Amino acid sequence: MQSYKVFVSLPFKVITQINNNTHNTYMNSRGSIFGNMPPVTKNLIIINLIVWLAMIVLPGRIGGSLEEFGGLHYFKATGFNPVQLVTYMFMHSTGNFAHILFNMFTLWMFGMTLERTFGSARFLFYYMSCGIGAGLIQELAWMLTWENTLTPIIANAMHIDFPEAREILQSPAAQGQVSQWLNIFVTIGASGAIYGVLLAFGMMYPNAPIYLFFVPVPIKAKWMVTGMIALELLIGLSEAAGKSDGIAHFAHLGGMIFGFLIIYYWKKKGTFGGGGYGGY
Repeated sequence: MQSYKVFVSLPFKVITQINNNTHNTYMNSRGSIFGNMPPVTKNLIIINLIVWLAMIVLPGRIGGSLEEFGGLHYFKATGFNPVQLVTYMFMHSTGNFAHILFNMFTLWMFGMTLERTFGSARFLFYYMSCGIGAGLIQELAWMLTWENTLTPIIANAMHIDFPEAREILQSPAAQGQVSQWLNIFVTIGASGAIYGVLLAFGMMYPNAPIYLFFVPVPIKAKWMVTGMIALELLIGLSEAAGKSDGIAHFAHLGGMIFGFLIIYYWKKKGTFGGGGYGGY
């Protein structure tokens, strides 16, 4: 049966420069990539890189088992384990270098600013909560769409029509086999947490100029985040209608939703004010 893995990937390449009241994310000629990086951001990047390299250099069977164990499965699948809500966000595609490159690049660019704004402990809590929240939203998306996704796959594999395939999936006698088939739904990647980071940056520094590689003029952070939300929602709805591109768009939205709720709660408690540039 064909695989239906979902990679959580970031579609934007971004460069930003924050004013001197926070820090400059550009390296000077004497700096190093880890030189002045705060500890949580640095260690998150290191852990992600170590896991990614382990998935590449370990023998194929072991490397594949890492993804099978750590990738987030649908909760009704036999391969599901609750710990996957944490482990999946530290795993990336070994066949697509851009997957880990853009996620870690964005974490480096924006995570340093947010960690210095939130503090290391609060930033770690925020990052992990967004990643777990993204996984929960992806589980919800699978719960609503798994049958529509599996029906044509089963029909084609068994050379039967769609109604008959749907009857098999709904049959109580076939639920053990269905649980095995559900293992084709696997999500890996840090982008749910990364989208939460981008959402936080847009809320804390809404008017900060963002320079996209493919846009010649700067865009304010708040408009970039708004555009990303709209894009992910539109593509996610299209995916739910059966036009999947293999990217967990609802997980991206989940990271943003949980991020917004956390920052809103902190703001209501008076934990901190805006970060700058007219911050929330």
